[in-house]
Amino acid sequence: MTATVLTATYNFSAYMIYLPIVITLTILVSQFLFKNSKAFMIDIFHQKKDIAMATNSLFKIGFYLLNIGFALCIIEFFQIETVERLVVALSKKIGGFSIYLGLMMILNLLLFLKGRKHTLNKEKQINIKYENPDI
Repeated sequence: MTATVLTATYNFSAYMIYLPIVITLTILVSQFLFKNSKAFMIDIFHQKKDIAMATNSLFKIGFYLLNIGFALCIIEFFQIETVERLVVALSKKIGGFSIYLGLMMILNLLLFLKGRKHTLNKEKQINIKYENPDI
């Protein structure tokens, strides 16, 4: 009977430690990513700041929903019976989530770079057409 109560206590502790850490990580990464992506968005949207900022905010909300949703989907902890297992389980979950979050950040950065490159190529083509209207 005592072992069941202790197991439940460790699992509950794991949830209470895991949730604030992953939510805080998601918010911090999101703040850094979208603060630094404003320049990319302004370039992508041809210096139209209002559209760039609105799109950036929508990306940020999507980032929150996707990552917090994923963190909640993988929240399940199994049979944590000792403090050592609690530390190991939390390390695996938080470490795995951090790797996932890093990959998501890199994916977003690649999307911003690709969008900026596409915009620059489009502007080059337009400039070439204006310089050589016969082409």
